[in-house]
Amino acid sequence: MTTGLWIILDHLVALLSIAAWFAAGVALALRRTRLATAVLVAAVLVTLVRVGTVAMLAGRGWWFVQEKVLLGLPMLGAAAAGAVLVAGPRMLAARRGHDDGWSVGGLVSVFTAAYAALAGLVVTFLVGYPLTLSTALIAISLVCAAALLTMRVVAPAAEEAADAGVARAPEGRRAVSRRRFIGWTGGAVVVTAAGAGTGLAFLPTRSVTVGGGPGRSSRAAVSVADLRGSGSPAPGGTVRRHVLTAKKATVRLASGRDIEAWTYNGEVPGPAITAIQGDLIEVRLRNDDIDGGVTLHWHGYDVPCGEDGVPGLTQMAVEPGDEFVYRFRADQVGTYWYHTHHASHIGVHKGLYGTLVVTPRHGQRADGHAAVEQLELTLPVHTFDGSVVIAGSDGRTEHPAPPGTPVRLRLINTDSDPHRIVLAGTPFQVAAVDGRDLNQPGEVSDVGLRLPAGGRYDLKFRMPNTPVALVVDDDHDGGLRLHGGVPGDGRVKDTSALPELDLLGYGAPDAAPFDTRDADRHFTLVLDRGLAMVNGRPAYGQTVNGRGHPSIPDQLVAEGDIVRFAIVNRSLETHPWHLHGHPVLILSRDETPSTGSPLWMDTFDVRPGETWEVAFQATNPGIWMNHCHNLPHAEQGMMLRLRYDGVTTPFGGAHGESQGHGH
Repeated sequence: MTTGLWIILDHLVALLSIAAWFAAGVALALRRTRLATAVLVAAVLVTLVRVGTVAMLAGRGWWFVQEKVLLGLPMLGAAAAGAVLVAGPRMLAARRGHDDGWSVGGLVSVFTAAYAALAGLVVTFLVGYPLTLSTALIAISLVCAAALLTMRVVAPAAEEAADAGVARAPEGRRAVSRRRFIGWTGGAVVVTAAGAGTGLAFLPTRSVTVGGGPGRSSRAAVSVADLRGSGSPAPGGTVRRHVLTAKKATVRLASGRDIEAWTYNGEVPGPAITAIQGDLIEVRLRNDDIDGGVTLHWHGYDVPCGEDGVPGLTQMAVEPGDEFVYRFRADQVGTYWYHTHHASHIGVHKGLYGTLVVTPRHGQRADGHAAVEQLELTLPVHTFDGSVVIAGSDGRTEHPAPPGTPVRLRLINTDSDPHRIVLAGTPFQVAAVDGRDLNQPGEVSDVGLRLPAGGRYDLKFRMPNTPVALVVDDDHDGGLRLHGGVPGDGRVKDTSALPELDLLGYGAPDAAPFDTRDADRHFTLVLDRGLAMVNGRPAYGQTVNGRGHPSIPDQLVAEGDIVRFAIVNRSLETHPWHLHGHPVLILSRDETPSTGSPLWMDTFDVRPGETWEVAFQATNPGIWMNHCHNLPHAEQGMMLRLRYDGVTTPFGGAHGESQGHGH
């Protein structure tokens, strides 16, 4: 059973516990003693089951249970024990006919257990990890306040309803006085504790976390504005110049449907940018009419920091009528893409994206074409209004490919959600992931591939005598078809039951370029949803370690550091994690080590309940975004910065300032 399923099961048991304790309290208030006794026993049993589910989760990691073990279960356990000790004896006596089983203390104690059960679940959903003293004080104060309110209002009302018309004895008047005294005294304590907890919540947080390494040094500062790309190509290379104009346009898809899009040069996707290794890429970005601004981020490409295209951090957003020139040398071979990084949850969805492919210089003819003729297709996958679009078309895409032709499909997920990819009709290799070649990839067939948001797969095969189909999300009517010259031949069998290929065990192992066992810094990022300040406003946002952007401390590294970090997903949503400027080496998933080819990724899916460990070497100075590439999640707070010691920004990117309204 996966950790994600244990999280769901624990939530269900917690809800059942809340329902049982409240039902016991209501039954007791109605003086249905037999029913109240039975439900009380059920509530105790469900609480014990909850201890078991939390224990199972604890075995998956402290991050999943911290607030439950330190606050939720102790609070519920204490309240439940009080309910059993206070209400239990009189309820048992009632079953023997010696008492009516009802008392104010018993009623309040049972409802207090219900409030404690509810508070524990609320803390999990609204705050989560890490548990703070502030959260604990506020939660306990609210439970006590609810108990006092029950004692002052609910219990007397139930008592008076049952004893209507009966004169109150002096002992009854003294009980009322005692309840008032307890109420005022307890109220003062509750207000004091709640005030202290609220005050602690507003204490300033540290601006950086060092991951066990040294803090900031006194080295001379370097601005990201000075970390720009090379001004010349490598020997034998050339300068490839492009002009991209961001503008709104009506775009007609191959299906004949018109969409209102945000485009580069009026196209969706934008113009394909290609280069040969060592070429200099120069792109002049102009903004025609995109309000708020645009940028170009080279997703997965390790450009110098000043070319990274993050507004408010590496540059200012390009406003309508303005322009910005990006320049970098194409030393990195593979399949990549570009997109706006300003309000990207809107801009990318509306069409501000395009492809970037760099091929190796060896094996090229003098004219720059491949020495071996092959069919090579670059296929960005995007969703417009619920329709999956492949390479700008949401209709049936067909390509002729004579038998024996080498084929390379470069798949790019430009959406914020993963896509399931199946290549039906031929064995194939996953030759590269996120632009980096795999070591000795073997042939596979009849498997599904999970393509993370922002991720890329290069699939290679030799065209067989029969048709080949690329199926996206098990939609057998769409996708792409390759055929031997007769369009429309071949049918695709159902692919929904095919197993998913686990890339952590695919290919042959090889030595890593650095030793990950003795890292200089270790960071842990716990992903969740909760109440947080996001861009200066309170929100129920997507959080990292309980905080939202820009209040999440920067991760401080020094050039040359070996850095390990763990990504822990406490939530019930998938988070595709993306670090700018560096590929990361996947070490393990849920403590199961990667045993196949060294797997270098720049975007990897962390599913509910999963824990990934990755590592990289800090060799690209700058200030880099480290965020969820589900772009709405990033906009809702799930992003932070990785900061090299001594690097600054003049674009408003100091800790605590907004990064241009977008991820």
